[in-house]
Amino acid sequence: MGQAGNDSSAVRIFPPFIYAGLFALGYSVHRFVPAHLWPDGPPPAARAVAWVLLVVWLGLSASAVFLFRRAGTTPNPSRPTTAIVVHGPFRFTRNPMYVSLVALYLSLTLFVNSVWPLVLLPVVIALVQRQVIAREEAYLEAKFGDEYRAYKARVRRWL
Repeated sequence: MGQAGNDSSAVRIFPPFIYAGLFALGYSVHRFVPAHLWPDGPPPAARAVAWVLLVVWLGLSASAVFLFRRAGTTPNPSRPTTAIVVHGPFRFTRNPMYVSLVALYLSLTLFVNSVWPLVLLPVVIALVQRQVIAREEAYLEAKFGDEYRAYKARVRRWL
């Protein structure tokens, strides 16, 4: 289980901070070196996609948090996990909250009409994979054993 026998995944960075930090970095670069996705601003279709992604973020994150709380566990990776949630969006992805944060990130990228946050998205995903998901999966395997391994075998990590 987590470091020093703690019952947690030992995630050191609160995952939304990874998304927010790199988005802010990309947007800051945009302020100094503007690189627009569309020179005249996002077209109506891009704005519509941005709104849809915003709704996806809200729906996925809210349902995942609700299901965690209903199962009597926490969505906070620095606290002990007491149950594996396998229904709702967890039937399709082991990480609906991280998928929802990608949707939010992409939505905001479309709204601000900047290439730079988009360029940094693979870095965000790699950091979340290595610094968060890898630790969480190791913790869950150690804590729940075959039950988690069976879930992991039938449900994809991202989508």
